[in-house]
Amino acid sequence: MKKSKTSLIPQETIEGKILLIRNKKIILDRELSLLYGVETKQLTRQVRRNIDRFPDDFMFQLTREEYNELLRCQIGTLKRGQHSKYLPYAFTEHGILMLSSVLNSKKAIQVNIQIMRTFTKLREMLTTHKDLQKKIVAMEGKYDKQFKVVFDLKNKLLN
Repeated sequence: MKKSKTSLIPQETIEGKILLIRNKKIILDRELSLLYGVETKQLTRQVRRNIDRFPDDFMFQLTREEYNELLRCQIGTLKRGQHSKYLPYAFTEHGILMLSSVLNSKKAIQVNIQIMRTFTKLREMLTTHKDLQKKIVAMEGKYDKQFKVVFDLKNKLLN
């Protein structure tokens, strides 16, 4: 199997499309459609035809409140009639992986591979961050004990 080092889409572009909604990292259907080069209605049609492959932890539809908040954050003001009348679907990492089984174009497969690599890199960065945080806490504890000894000694000498 031939591995391609050239990316269709820069990793930063994919990272910029990952949002945190309901404490889950997701990408919206319209963003995935742009990445895959298909219309959003085509993507959602394929998902609806294969809905058994997309349980709630793989995909969910935003509520009206979530959608309005998202628009406010992204745009700042809402103008009547300029936004989709359909609430978008949010796909988790597992849902995006499942999309590769319902979208069968070569581009969709390549884009899916890139998205999975991006999620993996983000997970690795989070793990590294947590490890670093643990080391800092351990060092603080170690040095706090040493400083306590010095301060106790100073207090004994002054009293």
